Amino acid sequence: MDRTHDPELRSWLDTANEPGCDFPIQNLPFGIFRRKRRLSAAPEAPRGGVAIGDQILDLAALGLKTGPTLNAVAAMGRTKWRQLRKAISEGMSSKSNHKRFSRWLVPMKQAELFLPVAVGDYSDFFAGIYHAQNTGRMFRPDNPLLPNYKWVPIGYHGRASSIVVSGTPVKRPSGQVKSADFATPAFQPSKRLDYECELGFVIGPGNALGKRIPVQKAMDHVFGVVLLNDWSARDIQAWEYVPLGPFLAKSFATTISPWIVTMEALEPFRCPPFARDAGDPQPLDYLKDEKGTGFDITVEMHLRTARQRAPHRLSRGSFRDSYWTPAQIVAHQASNGCNLRPGDILGSGTLSGATPDAYGSLLELSAGGKNPLALPSGETRTFLEDGDEVIQRGYCEREGAKKIGFGEAAGRIVK
Repeated sequence: MDRTHDPELRSWLDTANEPGCDFPIQNLPFGIFRRKRRLSAAPEAPRGGVAIGDQILDLAALGLKTGPTLNAVAAMGRTKWRQLRKAISEGMSSKSNHKRFSRWLVPMKQAELFLPVAVGDYSDFFAGIYHAQNTGRMFRPDNPLLPNYKWVPIGYHGRASSIVVSGTPVKRPSGQVKSADFATPAFQPSKRLDYECELGFVIGPGNALGKRIPVQKAMDHVFGVVLLNDWSARDIQAWEYVPLGPFLAKSFATTISPWIVTMEALEPFRCPPFARDAGDPQPLDYLKDEKGTGFDITVEMHLRTARQRAPHRLSRGSFRDSYWTPAQIVAHQASNGCNLRPGDILGSGTLSGATPDAYGSLLELSAGGKNPLALPSGETRTFLEDGDEVIQRGYCEREGAKKIGFGEAAGRIVK
């Protein structure tokens, strides 16, 4: 860590110093924005910026031409990322830079946000062990984890084209559904629409096709982290799942937050990895993460219904409960020579905890639809209904460090 992480560091921008601010000067996440269009003006081109307080610092302040995505910034590598972070931190903390930098600030309320990167590929893992156990018990009560779970980071290849930024409406998907009461499947709108509370790791420089990424160097290939909601149609998934896994039940939408919290910002929140049981197998050599680095990132899911104005928190979990570290996830993805490219996203899988208040999906919270959830409005839910808005939030906090936030990843269900 360096001076940019100092919890006592303050910005000349007062809103960055306010208690509870998601984007203090110790954070400095990257995103893509433009000013909202005025009636008589031509639309601006989307470009890179950094969130600080209630403002966005245009990266043009540092002479960067970012264009409509941050892929080029993600490709720079760790040395350049650190240099850029130090320059932004100095510019926003030193009063001598006030005049130069203030002219490049845009109020967030006046900005439109976009996907921060052009996502070429997207894989979603199954690293949250409590989620794996909870869902496994529904089908295999005596043996919830499949034999390979503690040997290999399980994942599937998702659909990059349907990744959307926070605030994008999510259309209820249709697909084949097979009810136990009927001999044949039917094509119909999903009745068991769910969310999954996850994180997404945004790839930086990447690797050439055929060249593996050693686990010891894997974190050099991770630019940062976004919130990720892997929307799931459970009834479609149940019918199509065998034998090749998730397909149309997942590919209709995946919502991510607009701000990439960099790995540099997350340095103060490193923690030991998940404590494996004494009888668990040791990772194979290519997955041996000797440094054993996890990250203490809290994730929450909130629900706002058409009748309920204030969002109601459904769960609060943590990436501490990931069985596999980010380094192991990246190393495994590239272990067969698969080439990762700047802007690719690797999802963590649902981050559930050991208790019901930390379950990261409605599938778990409602016990597969058997136990409806009671909401403050008097409504109940087993799965999502049209008009429901799901709001994911995340943050990091610990003693001796400044709390930082991820903003939110939100989506409302429409017909």
